[in-house]
Amino acid sequence: MSNELVINSTQKSDRIVLLQEKKIVEYHVEEKDNNFTVGDIYLGVVKRSVVGLNAAFIDLGYEKDAFLHYLDLGPNFATLSKFVREVQNKKGSLPKINQFKLEPEINKLGKISQVIQRNQPVLVQVIKEPISTKGPRLSCEISLAGRYLVLVPFANAVNISKKITSKEERSRLQRLLSSIKPPNYGVIVRTVAEGKDVAELDRDLRSLIDRWEAGMETLRFAQPREKIIGELGRASALVRDLLNESFDSISVDDRAMYDEIKSYIKQVAPDKERIVKLHNGKVKLFESLGIEKQLKSLFGKSVSLNHGGYLIIEHTEALHVIDVNSGNKSNAEEDQEATAINVNLDAVKEIARQLRIRDMGGIIIIDFIDMRKAEHKRKVYEAMKDEMKRDRSRSTVLPLTKFGLMQITRQRVRPELNIMTREVCPSCNGSGTVSASILVADLLEANVDYLLKKQNEKSLHISLHPYLYAYFTKGDIFRFSRRVKWLFKYGRWIKMQPDSSLPLMEFKFTNKAGEEIQLNANTKTPTTDV
Repeated sequence: MSNELVINSTQKSDRIVLLQEKKIVEYHVEEKDNNFTVGDIYLGVVKRSVVGLNAAFIDLGYEKDAFLHYLDLGPNFATLSKFVREVQNKKGSLPKINQFKLEPEINKLGKISQVIQRNQPVLVQVIKEPISTKGPRLSCEISLAGRYLVLVPFANAVNISKKITSKEERSRLQRLLSSIKPPNYGVIVRTVAEGKDVAELDRDLRSLIDRWEAGMETLRFAQPREKIIGELGRASALVRDLLNESFDSISVDDRAMYDEIKSYIKQVAPDKERIVKLHNGKVKLFESLGIEKQLKSLFGKSVSLNHGGYLIIEHTEALHVIDVNSGNKSNAEEDQEATAINVNLDAVKEIARQLRIRDMGGIIIIDFIDMRKAEHKRKVYEAMKDEMKRDRSRSTVLPLTKFGLMQITRQRVRPELNIMTREVCPSCNGSGTVSASILVADLLEANVDYLLKKQNEKSLHISLHPYLYAYFTKGDIFRFSRRVKWLFKYGRWIKMQPDSSLPLMEFKFTNKAGEEIQLNANTKTPTTDV
């Protein structure tokens, strides 16, 4: 199975798509100003403790205080607190974990008011990003993820991924890691470490320890609410977690992102460095691979199934609801039971894919088409369990109830993604009436005339809907296209690019430097502020 990672960078965010056999299976949007990513480590300050919740609220500098439950303090919280105090003492050299005396573990059934006080500085890690009206969720069980290993300071255990099933391999990895890890560092061995030699594992371990020690240097002079260790960017984290032999290419359209990913892959998998490619084509990266069209079709309320049938997906604050419908598939089978099982099995694959693409978490209720036979219900349940095994987020799938409902819980660590597939009309702004669509061509020409004659732009680039693009660029032997006529009129060739993400009545101008030329919202005439 071929895997491709495609990354589109803009000024505000990076859009990251994972393709399998050219179909989208994961979609991520990383905002450039998002300061609270899962894995980030902060020096927080205890704002207040709530005895009834056995939890504390921590000030990280976010508009909402972050939540820290007693059970997320971890057994070695006393050791962590003492270590942070000694690091911030600024006297003498930095304490080393491998020479640090561990404190007794805290009581599992204790109260949070017994171990932390108001205004106390605490080293915390984000385990869930801010969602809706809630702030980030935190943990004091610090861990740093690498390519093959996860480093856990103030622990001593070596744990092996359950997906490594060979007893010999598990024993080999246990023996190797126990021999190379320093004292007071715990290690979790990831699935991709299977079969790797000691040199590669040791290199990854040393890299993680260096990263931890660099963070402690930052902590020494850090102020409250300051980030101590940042998680990798979403793109590099996906490469770290997913990169394997089936990866065919990583396509990027931004030079800085290209250099970042290439540098990271050079460290962790030098033989894969050649698969990183910088897109320089005239057509946008997502357009050239058909990704924009896929995204528009995947994020609607209604999602079509491959062999007939469709899903209706609804979201609420408490849970997500998915309804499976047979549609025109109901006439294709001999009886109702055959229709039900076939549509339901089709739906299972698409639902598992939708959960990953939209990053839907929490409680998901699925209303399958009613089936009479118990073996069919069991078949649908087993199929869903198999599909969910490919999901990197933890999930639990329950068998169908007698009402034909399936319940799934899926780990939620960041807000659910949504793309508006129904657009507000740019001409009427939702009023329901628009000016004649034929006038959009005249409006665009008026803007071209203004920019070239009045604003004296030396070079123009226009992004517009494919229908408009065809209207302006197609000609024949008897008639010149409108763009060619502009060449004769203005003496300049105007570059045009079709963009299916734009509504029919909308277009964008950019200048020679690639900066968008702002148009007046009401008349669509250019402003002078470029």
